[in-house]
Amino acid sequence: MTAADKTPLKLTICGLDELDGECAAGVTHVLSILDPGWPEPEPIRRFDLGRRLKLHFHDVVEPAPGWIAPERWDVELLLAFGRGLVGRPQTGFDEFLAPHLLVHCHAGVSRSTASATLLLAQCQPERSAREILAEVVRLRPRAWPNLRIIEIGDALLGRNGEIVAAVGALYRRVLERGPELVEAMISAGRAREVAAAGL
Repeated sequence: MTAADKTPLKLTICGLDELDGECAAGVTHVLSILDPGWPEPEPIRRFDLGRRLKLHFHDVVEPAPGWIAPERWDVELLLAFGRGLVGRPQTGFDEFLAPHLLVHCHAGVSRSTASATLLLAQCQPERSAREILAEVVRLRPRAWPNLRIIEIGDALLGRNGEIVAAVGALYRRVLERGPELVEAMISAGRAREVAAAGL
């Protein structure tokens, strides 16, 4: 049995267009990351308020006029939510099951994969960042974790840049496979992530 098999938290990562199907697949809790002002998706309304957390910020890595960047308090909230899941008392049949958390953003690529990375790092601090990123990519092959969220979370978890470095290595692998993405990412305001790839 691998460390991933023994995780106290089961994760699913998806985008808005996948919510209907994923919410019906044994999910117990939801972390919903949406653009500011975006309405709450109907599928997550099925979950009690105590079983979901909504965060609102744009998928950006730098503050800019007209854009709301993820801040320290957003990451503190998602980590507190994660601690509540793995630390909650379990009774009856529930004690045999790890909580199943659905993490979603708009596309299921950046904000959600960054959040999932931090949640796994928090509940399995003995695992290396490289192993954690490999697990996130297994769950979501298109993963491109938001660097700002990762930087804040790395500091909060006391990982001394380990998660940031692992994410930079992931960016590098993605960009080496698709070098045409470099200019596209820079044009989209994500030059810091390209720089983190070390290309």
